[in-house]
Amino acid sequence: MTPTAELRTRLRKYLNEIIPAGKTDADTRFLDSELNELLTEAVNVYQAASKGWVIKASLLQGDIESYSVGQEKYDLTSLKDQLAHAITMAEQYASLGRTASSQITSGVILKMTKPEVI
Repeated sequence: MTPTAELRTRLRKYLNEIIPAGKTDADTRFLDSELNELLTEAVNVYQAASKGWVIKASLLQGDIESYSVGQEKYDLTSLKDQLAHAITMAEQYASLGRTASSQITSGVILKMTKPEVI
């Protein structure tokens, strides 16, 4: 697929990697060149999003999951839950990609014969 600015924007949206206001693509997990690579290798934008979520899953690292200060307690999302979410998103976009690809059909007429009219 040929990358365009519109496709990169859609892919960023699907990957939840919107460029913050006043910032550049360097302030996200994916540079524009990396998104172009994902789009070039994919048949459709959903397949690119699926691969992007797999990459995001592989970049996850463990953080502190819970801490308390005095009487206040803070619980953060666990690495296991973050990984499960990323894999679920990858599977969802892979499914959408297969559906979109299967809807692309084409046909060819090999031979046409005039019908016999009485």
